[in-house]
Amino acid sequence: MDSPQKVVDHRPFCPSLKCFVKTLRLVVTVASMVFFIVAQAPEPYIVITGFEVTIVLFLIALYMCSLDKTVRSFFWPLLISFQCECRLVSCRFDPS
Repeated sequence: MDSPQKVVDHRPFCPSLKCFVKTLRLVVTVASMVFFIVAQAPEPYIVITGFEVTIVLFLIALYMCSLDKTVRSFFWPLLISFQCECRLVSCRFDPS
């Protein structure tokens, strides 16, 4: 007796709304980093914004490679909450 096969959703990431939102977030973050550099903001702000750009690029690469569907043992929202916690902690200890 054959067991029923799971139906896997193979929608591409690039034409989706999720891609648009992630790309828009990346553009806004890069623009804020440019504004921080031009305005000569304190260094922690620039570093944290660069850290956030790196994480967003990493997440977009994961989504484009469909690794979010392949790696089931990793809790993806945990990465996002870790990013927010790092930003909050580093801004809390800003000496300026």
